[in-house]
Amino acid sequence: MDYVLLLTKKGKNMAEKQDIIKGFQKNSQDTGSSSVQVALLTDKIKELTKHFKIHKKDFHSMRGLIKMVSRRKKLLSYIKKKDQTSYHKVVKDLSLRK
Repeated sequence: MDYVLLLTKKGKNMAEKQDIIKGFQKNSQDTGSSSVQVALLTDKIKELTKHFKIHKKDFHSMRGLIKMVSRRKKLLSYIKKKDQTSYHKVVKDLSLRK
């Protein structure tokens, strides 16, 4: 039987995206909580930084990267304000702070 590989808008495998969501969701129906959003943004940011190692002068995409980093920073500050333990867990699992 042939299986069709489902891709998201930017070419990310749907299964990989679901794995990220499962790792950070609070219950089985949770797909948009702040911690899930931070995890998905972190994955996109890592992909874009790989892109910039090759395409150093892609300044238009650089703007999108800066917006994503800013959004992730705002979400992390919201999580930190609402729940300290959840914040520390997300930061540790994504290895964002050193």
